[in-house]
Amino acid sequence: MFQIRIYMKIFMIFALITVLSFGLFAEEQSSTQKGTKNMDAILLVTFGTSDPEAKKAFVNIEKLARAKFPVYEIRWAYTSEMIRRNLAKKGEILLSPEEALLKLKEDGFKNVYAQSLHIIPGEEFHQVVATVVKFKKDFDKLIISPPLLNSMADVKKSVKLMLSKVPTERKKEDAVLFMGHGSGKHPSDMIYVAAAYEIEKSDGNAFLATVEGNPTLDDVLAGLKGKKVRKAYLLPFMSVAGDHAKNDMAGSEPDSWKSILAKNGIESAPVMKGMAEYDEIVEIWLEHLEKTIKGL
Repeated sequence: MFQIRIYMKIFMIFALITVLSFGLFAEEQSSTQKGTKNMDAILLVTFGTSDPEAKKAFVNIEKLARAKFPVYEIRWAYTSEMIRRNLAKKGEILLSPEEALLKLKEDGFKNVYAQSLHIIPGEEFHQVVATVVKFKKDFDKLIISPPLLNSMADVKKSVKLMLSKVPTERKKEDAVLFMGHGSGKHPSDMIYVAAAYEIEKSDGNAFLATVEGNPTLDDVLAGLKGKKVRKAYLLPFMSVAGDHAKNDMAGSEPDSWKSILAKNGIESAPVMKGMAEYDEIVEIWLEHLEKTIKGL
């Protein structure tokens, strides 16, 4: 019954998100619509990163996006003011979603498709939605495309793909622990609970916990100790292996997951690779974008 209640809540969340995010600015589109050079643009919207190694994930996204949508102008927007400010000090200018849309308007683009590179449709995603709504009147078409986990099908597909990325040297008794960001009290945080359920259902020694939501590391620790786990592979369930992965997951500070696991007699084997470094994961985002462009 508990699992049924979880899935009913998640279904309602997905339905509500769909209405809030897309019903506000849905419009007629041709299913065979093609991009027109100098008129159509794709805006890739992410929290951002200032870590050069983590940025490999964004390079991969852009490479695959350009291959799939060759006639579209592709631009970026970072939602994090702190990251934009840090990059500006190094001479690298990244725009906020609002600034990026204003620049697209000034440059004469008529049709803009904003692709969210968030994992779930949480608080940050809905802030982007609000920005898109604000600028809707400035374009012939301005539509936002959903984040990675926009349905239970997306959850199941992503979980299967990420479990396939666990190092092959893992032994049967070794655990796998994915680190998700979490979304606090936002309803979409339940999507991480669904992902955790799918992970454990697929692999009894695999778990997901979040930094700022549910499930928590404490929730998972009980299961790890109950199974007498001595080694765990740690993988980011995030688009990039940035600050959270380097510090909160694999850092040497006493409150990092690696340190906490060590205190509980569990050796950690961090895998420093963000989800967006895997082509198959990026393809899920791009499938969302393709459907948005085609009006499906």
